[in-house]
Amino acid sequence: MAILNVLGEPLEPCSMKPLTGFYRDGFCNTGPDNPGIHAVCIYATESFLEFSKAVGNDLSTPRPEYRFEGVKPGQSWCLSGPRFVQALAHARAPNIFIRATHEKMLELVDIDTLKAYALDL
Repeated sequence: MAILNVLGEPLEPCSMKPLTGFYRDGFCNTGPDNPGIHAVCIYATESFLEFSKAVGNDLSTPRPEYRFEGVKPGQSWCLSGPRFVQALAHARAPNIFIRATHEKMLELVDIDTLKAYALDL
């Protein structure tokens, strides 16, 4: 059974470098063992990374103990769904790659909003 994106198509990879995803397989796949719902593939910008750090989700600082290199502007990353919703509420949401965004995001954000932020439509 195929894992689907929010468009009902097979989920595409988000990033292999840096290697992203809750399961560190390059995909924004999620499951019951992923309470943070790391399901939305974002395009990181300096502005978004600064915002994320300011609200307590530092994605840019390397954490070698977790084999985490830190996300840099211009890279793709599987962001937590609730963090994306938080960014939306502050009008700071990043653009996304909708074809690499897991269908689980539809439980948090409507398809029209996701399409408005999509870079790959």
